[in-house]
Amino acid sequence: MTDSTTGEAPRTLRVFLVDDHAMFRAGVRAELGRHVDVVGEASTVAEAVSRIAAALPDVVLLDVHMPDGGGRAVLESMRRTHPDVKFLALSVSDAAEDVIGLIRAGARGYVTKTISPDELAAAIRRVADGDAVFSPRLAGFVLDAFAARPDVPVADPELDQLTNREREVLRLLARGYAYKEIARELFISIKTVETHVSNVLRKLQMSNRYELSRWAADRRLV
Repeated sequence: MTDSTTGEAPRTLRVFLVDDHAMFRAGVRAELGRHVDVVGEASTVAEAVSRIAAALPDVVLLDVHMPDGGGRAVLESMRRTHPDVKFLALSVSDAAEDVIGLIRAGARGYVTKTISPDELAAAIRRVADGDAVFSPRLAGFVLDAFAARPDVPVADPELDQLTNREREVLRLLARGYAYKEIARELFISIKTVETHVSNVLRKLQMSNRYELSRWAADRRLV
Protein backbone atom coordinates (compact mmCIF):
# COMPACT_ATOMS: atom_id res chain seq x y z
CA MET A 1 0.00 0.00 0.00
CA THR A 2 1.31 3.46 -0.92
CA ASP A 3 0.35 7.01 -0.01
CA SER A 4 -1.63 8.56 -2.91
CA THR A 5 0.07 11.93 -2.49
CA THR A 6 3.70 10.86 -2.12
CA GLY A 7 3.83 7.44 -3.78
CA GLU A 8 5.60 6.10 -0.69
CA ALA A 9 4.49 3.39 1.73
CA PRO A 10 2.77 4.97 4.76
CA ARG A 11 4.82 4.92 7.93
CA THR A 12 3.89 2.51 10.69
CA LEU A 13 1.72 4.31 13.22
CA ARG A 14 2.53 4.18 16.92
CA VAL A 15 -0.56 3.25 18.93
CA PHE A 16 -1.22 3.14 22.69
CA LEU A 17 -4.02 1.07 24.28
CA VAL A 18 -6.06 2.20 27.30
CA ASP A 19 -8.58 -0.32 28.65
CA ASP A 20 -9.12 -1.83 32.09
CA HIS A 21 -9.62 -5.36 30.71
CA ALA A 22 -6.30 -7.11 30.13
CA MET A 23 -7.79 -9.78 27.87
CA PHE A 24 -9.30 -7.15 25.60
CA ARG A 25 -5.99 -5.28 25.36
CA ALA A 26 -4.21 -8.52 24.48
CA GLY A 27 -6.76 -9.24 21.76
CA VAL A 28 -6.47 -5.79 20.23
CA ARG A 29 -2.67 -5.97 20.35
CA ALA A 30 -2.73 -9.32 18.56
CA GLU A 31 -5.23 -8.19 15.91
CA LEU A 32 -3.50 -4.87 15.18
CA GLY A 33 0.04 -6.17 15.27
CA ARG A 34 0.38 -6.42 11.48
CA HIS A 35 -1.06 -2.93 10.96
CA VAL A 36 0.51 -0.71 13.64
CA ASP A 37 3.23 -0.59 16.28
CA VAL A 38 1.58 -0.93 19.71
CA VAL A 39 3.99 1.07 21.89
CA GLY A 40 2.29 0.70 25.26
CA GLU A 41 -0.85 0.07 27.25
CA ALA A 42 -2.52 1.09 30.49
CA SER A 43 -5.44 -0.08 32.60
CA THR A 44 -6.04 3.01 34.76
CA VAL A 45 -6.29 6.75 34.25
CA ALA A 46 -3.10 7.43 36.19
CA GLU A 47 -1.14 4.81 34.24
CA ALA A 48 -2.48 6.15 30.97
CA VAL A 49 -1.52 9.76 31.67
CA SER A 50 2.06 8.95 32.67
CA ARG A 51 2.71 6.28 30.04
CA ILE A 52 1.21 8.20 27.12
CA ALA A 53 3.38 11.19 28.05
CA ALA A 54 6.44 8.93 27.96
CA ALA A 55 5.56 7.00 24.79
CA LEU A 56 4.15 9.92 22.73
CA PRO A 57 2.10 7.72 20.38
CA ASP A 58 0.39 8.91 17.23
CA VAL A 59 -3.01 7.58 18.31
CA VAL A 60 -4.42 6.39 21.63
CA LEU A 61 -7.24 3.82 21.62
CA LEU A 62 -9.25 4.84 24.64
CA ASP A 63 -11.93 2.99 26.60
CA VAL A 64 -14.76 5.14 27.92
CA HIS A 65 -15.71 3.50 31.21
CA MET A 66 -12.86 2.91 33.64
CA PRO A 67 -12.37 3.70 37.34
CA ASP A 68 -11.31 7.22 38.38
CA GLY A 69 -13.04 9.12 35.59
CA GLY A 70 -12.55 6.87 32.58
CA GLY A 71 -11.51 7.98 29.13
CA ARG A 72 -12.71 11.53 29.61
CA ALA A 73 -10.34 12.01 32.56
CA VAL A 74 -7.43 10.84 30.42
CA LEU A 75 -8.37 13.27 27.66
CA GLU A 76 -8.77 16.20 30.01
CA SER A 77 -5.36 15.49 31.55
CA MET A 78 -3.55 15.12 28.24
CA ARG A 79 -5.03 17.57 25.77
CA ARG A 80 -3.38 20.72 27.15
CA THR A 81 0.11 19.25 27.57
CA HIS A 82 0.16 16.91 24.55
CA PRO A 83 -2.14 18.38 21.88
CA ASP A 84 -0.46 16.44 19.06
CA VAL A 85 -1.54 13.05 20.46
CA LYS A 86 -4.84 11.98 18.87
CA PHE A 87 -7.45 9.90 20.66
CA LEU A 88 -9.92 7.40 19.22
CA ALA A 89 -12.55 6.11 21.65
CA LEU A 90 -13.14 2.35 21.46
CA SER A 91 -16.02 1.23 23.65
CA VAL A 92 -18.90 -1.20 24.08
CA SER A 93 -21.10 1.81 24.83
CA ASP A 94 -23.07 3.49 22.06
CA ALA A 95 -24.91 5.86 24.40
CA ALA A 96 -25.26 9.39 23.06
CA GLU A 97 -23.96 10.98 26.27
CA ASP A 98 -20.78 8.89 26.12
CA VAL A 99 -20.13 9.72 22.48
CA ILE A 100 -20.75 13.43 22.87
CA GLY A 101 -18.83 13.63 26.16
CA LEU A 102 -15.70 12.08 24.67
CA ILE A 103 -15.82 14.19 21.51
CA ARG A 104 -16.29 17.39 23.49
CA ALA A 105 -13.32 16.36 25.66
CA GLY A 106 -11.14 16.12 22.56
CA ALA A 107 -11.42 12.63 21.02
CA ARG A 108 -11.12 12.60 17.23
CA GLY A 109 -13.51 9.69 16.83
CA TYR A 110 -15.61 7.04 18.51
CA VAL A 111 -16.11 3.45 17.39
CA THR A 112 -17.70 0.49 19.10
CA LYS A 113 -15.94 -2.75 19.97
CA THR A 114 -17.94 -4.60 17.31
CA ILE A 115 -15.62 -3.05 14.70
CA SER A 116 -13.50 -5.49 12.68
CA PRO A 117 -9.69 -5.45 12.96
CA ASP A 118 -9.27 -4.13 9.42
CA GLU A 119 -11.88 -1.42 10.00
CA LEU A 120 -10.20 -0.44 13.26
CA ALA A 121 -6.80 -0.22 11.57
CA ALA A 122 -8.33 2.01 8.90
CA ALA A 123 -10.00 4.18 11.55
CA ILE A 124 -6.68 4.61 13.36
CA ARG A 125 -5.00 5.68 10.11
CA ARG A 126 -7.76 8.21 9.39
CA VAL A 127 -7.58 9.70 12.89
CA ALA A 128 -3.80 9.98 12.59
CA ASP A 129 -4.33 11.82 9.28
CA GLY A 130 -6.64 14.32 10.97
CA ASP A 131 -10.03 12.89 10.05
CA ALA A 132 -12.92 12.40 12.46
CA VAL A 133 -14.17 8.81 12.55
CA PHE A 134 -17.40 7.36 13.94
CA SER A 135 -19.26 4.10 13.80
CA PRO A 136 -22.16 4.78 11.39
CA ARG A 137 -25.05 5.27 13.81
CA LEU A 138 -22.97 7.34 16.23
CA ALA A 139 -22.23 10.17 13.81
CA GLY A 140 -25.79 11.47 14.21
CA PHE A 141 -25.25 12.08 17.92
CA VAL A 142 -22.31 14.36 17.17
CA LEU A 143 -24.12 16.20 14.37
CA ASP A 144 -27.09 16.79 16.68
CA ALA A 145 -24.79 18.12 19.40
CA PHE A 146 -23.18 20.62 17.03
CA ALA A 147 -26.60 21.58 15.65
CA ALA A 148 -27.55 22.75 19.13
CA ARG A 149 -25.03 25.60 18.88
CA PRO A 150 -26.31 29.15 18.26
CA ASP A 151 -26.61 30.21 14.64
CA VAL A 152 -23.68 32.01 13.10
CA PRO A 153 -24.22 35.30 11.24
CA VAL A 154 -25.62 34.98 7.72
CA ALA A 155 -22.83 37.14 6.27
CA ASP A 156 -19.54 35.25 6.39
CA PRO A 157 -16.74 36.67 4.20
CA GLU A 158 -14.54 33.60 4.73
CA LEU A 159 -17.27 31.20 3.66
CA ASP A 160 -18.17 33.40 0.71
CA GLN A 161 -14.66 32.82 -0.71
CA LEU A 162 -15.43 29.16 -1.33
CA THR A 163 -17.08 27.79 -4.43
CA ASN A 164 -20.12 25.53 -4.11
CA ARG A 165 -17.99 22.48 -4.85
CA GLU A 166 -15.39 23.49 -2.26
CA ARG A 167 -18.18 23.82 0.30
CA GLU A 168 -19.46 20.35 -0.57
CA VAL A 169 -15.99 18.87 -0.12
CA LEU A 170 -15.49 20.76 3.14
CA ARG A 171 -18.84 19.58 4.50
CA LEU A 172 -18.03 15.93 3.82
CA LEU A 173 -14.52 16.35 5.21
CA ALA A 174 -15.98 17.75 8.44
CA ARG A 175 -18.30 14.74 8.65
CA GLY A 176 -15.27 12.47 8.77
CA TYR A 177 -15.22 11.25 5.17
CA ALA A 178 -11.89 10.09 3.74
CA TYR A 179 -10.77 11.51 0.39
CA LYS A 180 -11.79 8.31 -1.40
CA GLU A 181 -15.27 8.48 0.13
CA ILE A 182 -15.67 12.15 -0.84
CA ALA A 183 -14.64 11.31 -4.40
CA ARG A 184 -17.22 8.52 -4.57
CA GLU A 185 -19.96 10.68 -3.02
CA LEU A 186 -19.39 13.61 -5.41
CA PHE A 187 -18.45 11.52 -8.47
CA ILE A 188 -15.05 13.16 -8.85
CA SER A 189 -11.49 11.85 -8.69
CA ILE A 190 -9.41 11.65 -5.52
CA LYS A 191 -6.94 14.04 -7.15
CA THR A 192 -9.74 16.57 -7.64
CA VAL A 193 -10.73 16.20 -3.98
CA GLU A 194 -7.13 16.88 -2.95
CA THR A 195 -7.08 19.98 -5.16
CA HIS A 196 -10.28 21.31 -3.61
CA VAL A 197 -8.96 20.70 -0.09
CA SER A 198 -5.71 22.49 -0.94
CA ASN A 199 -7.68 25.44 -2.28
CA VAL A 200 -9.84 25.62 0.83
CA LEU A 201 -6.78 25.45 3.11
CA ARG A 202 -5.16 28.28 1.13
CA LYS A 203 -8.26 30.48 1.08
CA LEU A 204 -8.96 30.05 4.79
CA GLN A 205 -5.25 30.22 5.71
CA MET A 206 -5.32 26.94 7.60
CA SER A 207 -2.76 24.17 7.70
CA ASN A 208 -4.60 20.87 8.21
CA ARG A 209 -7.90 19.03 7.92
CA TYR A 210 -8.51 19.09 11.65
CA GLU A 211 -8.63 22.90 11.61
CA LEU A 212 -10.98 22.80 8.63
CA SER A 213 -13.30 20.36 10.38
CA ARG A 214 -13.51 22.52 13.49
CA TRP A 215 -14.06 25.63 11.36
CA ALA A 216 -16.89 23.91 9.49
CA ALA A 217 -18.45 22.61 12.69
CA ASP A 218 -18.41 26.08 14.24
CA ARG A 219 -20.42 27.28 11.23
CA ARG A 220 -22.75 24.30 11.33
CA LEU A 221 -21.72 23.25 7.83
CA VAL A 222 -21.82 19.60 8.86
